[in-house]
Amino acid sequence: MGSHRRLAPSGFDRGASVAVSFLSVAAAALGAVPAAAAPYDDTRAEVDRLYKQAEKATEAYNEADERADELRAEVRTARDRIARQQQRINSMRESLGSLAGAQYRSGGLDPSLALLFSDDPDDYLDKASRLNRITAHQAGELKELQEAMRELAQDREEAAGKLRELEKSRKAVTAHKKTVEQKLATARRLLNSLPDSERDAYDRASRSGRDGIPDLGGVTAASGRGAAAVAAARSALGKPYIWGANGPSGFDCSGLMQWSYAQAGVSLPRTSQGQRYAGRQVPLSEARPGDLVVYRGDASHVGMYMGNGQVIHAPYPGAPVRYDPVGMMPVSSVTRV
Repeated sequence: MGSHRRLAPSGFDRGASVAVSFLSVAAAALGAVPAAAAPYDDTRAEVDRLYKQAEKATEAYNEADERADELRAEVRTARDRIARQQQRINSMRESLGSLAGAQYRSGGLDPSLALLFSDDPDDYLDKASRLNRITAHQAGELKELQEAMRELAQDREEAAGKLRELEKSRKAVTAHKKTVEQKLATARRLLNSLPDSERDAYDRASRSGRDGIPDLGGVTAASGRGAAAVAAARSALGKPYIWGANGPSGFDCSGLMQWSYAQAGVSLPRTSQGQRYAGRQVPLSEARPGDLVVYRGDASHVGMYMGNGQVIHAPYPGAPVRYDPVGMMPVSSVTRV
């Protein structure tokens, strides 16, 4: 499955709608379960269907959560910019105020100059035009102050928009989280309703290879960073699957890939869909250790190729990070980072 994590471009609405569409497309795309050939086949098929839908929802959650992180960073930047601009305005007004006060005390400036220091920038030039003794230099400073205050008002409006967008992102994250939790809880109940032998059969089936997958030998990683990512992924073996998590104590599928490459100094996107395009795509027959193996047409699952026809991945709740055959499910693409 996919993974977790921090104000962002205005494309969030589009991103959120795409994320939400994962959930609706999932139900339609998975199709009907074939007639059961054994007493528990329907239950196992339903568990598998729910896990697939939960993976799609998890990647939508990860996308929304990543967007929220970006928005928070943009809000912080906007607030810093506003604080600096306000400080600049305060200094300019202070300077003009000192000059006006000195000129007024010497009888050189009309006291109506005090009106220039209100909080409404649109009044400045109009008020300045009523001053018959204002100098060209002072007029220039006043225009500069007016422009600075207009920029400040614009920055504040943009920051307010980012905050509104952030709130929408938070709501989207909450909605995706509920969807995932509901599907996983249902899948878990169904799986726990099976006899031990059937649960074992389900686990064996999830680990089986597919026909037509080439025998990939024990080749070495394509790069030093690939080798470092392989070592990191191996160190995560046995860690629990935790949806929305990217380590180090637990992982979902894309979280494991992101964390492993982070240990190699490489920053990967947060979702399996983003990781699909994080490097150069190569044929499965040329896969090397460290390559990302992306599964299903919607790229809703990802693992790391380790050589000898095996991947390391975080499968689903209840199944820890482990080795499985590279052909355990339909391979969509292989990406070399």
